[in-house]
Amino acid sequence: MKAALLLTLALGAATVATAAQAQSRSPAAASQAENRFAASIKPAETFESGPLLVERHGSKGRPVILIPGLASGPWVWQDVIRQFKDEFTLYVVTLPGFDGRPAPAGAPFEGARAALAGLIAQRKLTTPILIGHSLGGTLGYAVAQDLGNRIGGVVALDGLPVFPGTENMPPAQRPQAAQRVRDTMAVNDPNAWAAQQRQYMRGQGVLDIGKADDITPLLLRSDRAAVGAYVADALALDLRPGLEKITAPVLVVAPF
Repeated sequence: MKAALLLTLALGAATVATAAQAQSRSPAAASQAENRFAASIKPAETFESGPLLVERHGSKGRPVILIPGLASGPWVWQDVIRQFKDEFTLYVVTLPGFDGRPAPAGAPFEGARAALAGLIAQRKLTTPILIGHSLGGTLGYAVAQDLGNRIGGVVALDGLPVFPGTENMPPAQRPQAAQRVRDTMAVNDPNAWAAQQRQYMRGQGVLDIGKADDITPLLLRSDRAAVGAYVADALALDLRPGLEKITAPVLVVAPF
């Protein structure tokens, strides 16, 4: 996989993942406009692969798997789909528990990790490129570690192999931190959760504050307990020791 192509894909994906635009618009204007993130592009095919819901866009070129981040759905990749569906075969996945999907049973991260490997096997994808945002980027590292030279490239947007801020956390403390997240989410009031999501999106989730109120209701379509479980799994995880197993080119775009 040429570095230039990885960079091109990453820049296109980053445009959507960060919800950035060259021209900003005010919150008032955003409230009057159509929710551009909710508008879907009709896929060539929609199918289930284990617990994953998968949209396929395009039918030629190298396979690319787009993995949304926490509480997100295929809507985060709309601009990427428009730009690349005629050049690549795009497989856009929705993880269990996100965007209206049923909550996963068991450990969600490991379940999603296995399901992505299953998708590659089911569709007989040859050296696919994995592009993931945030949690999706972390999943990209994990699958690339598992499948070695069967992966053609990894692009991680704001996704790291260890949870940001926990780089120096002793391994013995990770399960405790994960449990605290699960406990907090279990008692979190739904109204308070919605307010927190809106505040986060308006404060730092997007560069253009005008998009915050478009994105927040889409995030709230995800199962709250599932979101907490994914965060807990990510907190308990440290993929750094296995990075040497990745043989594919890796491009990381992250403000850390």
